[in-house]
Amino acid sequence: MTVDIVTALATSVRNRRPVALLTVLDGDRSGSSLLVGADGSTQGTLGDDELDRVAVRDALGELDAGRNVVRHYGPRGETTPADLAGATVVRIFIESFAPPPRMIIFGAVDFTAALARVAKVLGYHVTVCDARKVFATPKRFPMADELVVAWPNELFARIGGELGSRDAVCVLTHDPKFDVPAIRGALAGNVGYIGVMGSRRTHDRRLDRLREVGISDADIARLHSPIGLDIGARTPEETAISICAEIVAARSGRSARPLSATSGPIH
Repeated sequence: MTVDIVTALATSVRNRRPVALLTVLDGDRSGSSLLVGADGSTQGTLGDDELDRVAVRDALGELDAGRNVVRHYGPRGETTPADLAGATVVRIFIESFAPPPRMIIFGAVDFTAALARVAKVLGYHVTVCDARKVFATPKRFPMADELVVAWPNELFARIGGELGSRDAVCVLTHDPKFDVPAIRGALAGNVGYIGVMGSRRTHDRRLDRLREVGISDADIARLHSPIGLDIGARTPEETAISICAEIVAARSGRSARPLSATSGPIH
């Protein structure tokens, strides 16, 4: 790995910019490195242009998920079993340097404090947003990494483009002036999980308002509402666990059934 790549990697990590480092593990190209930014920008090479192209494509997916993985390619980026047959296999370690996933919680309500605490246990960078300064205070939410006194559109204008599949938006308000803009802002980006609190009756009324402002049924299908898994939660703490459990299930693509009712690998 060259000094330039080390410097660029350190700068990206210091500035909380997602970046992936690809390193050839063995063979004639052992130690060759390629640095890949979240925007697809690159620095360095793995020794072949086509291998670089294929590996960058895969690295962007792993970076988006925040995973480290070893991938196997042919000398020119071959990936199918037929193409790899008889070819020298190149093992490449893809190491993701991504900041913690973000959880944006709209609404400085009682459930917010419990959700923020559980989210911190899971490693989220937690932002609590509410337009009411009297409620969004450090005293009420000492566990939050960031408190924002603003309307949802103001926050999304600042960070909406940074949110990706690892991130979550949880709308815990019941005020149309706040929850509709929060939902619209979340749907406009690539955030992985959007959950909205409320009863089924509240949810039905909210759907009417969303359609009135032009939200399509396809976007509405992205919403987890009512928010959380059906575990019989009653307290804010139990509700927070049900929400975070749903987020984990959505992120992993797994069912929310009890393990005792399933078969096969559990990881």
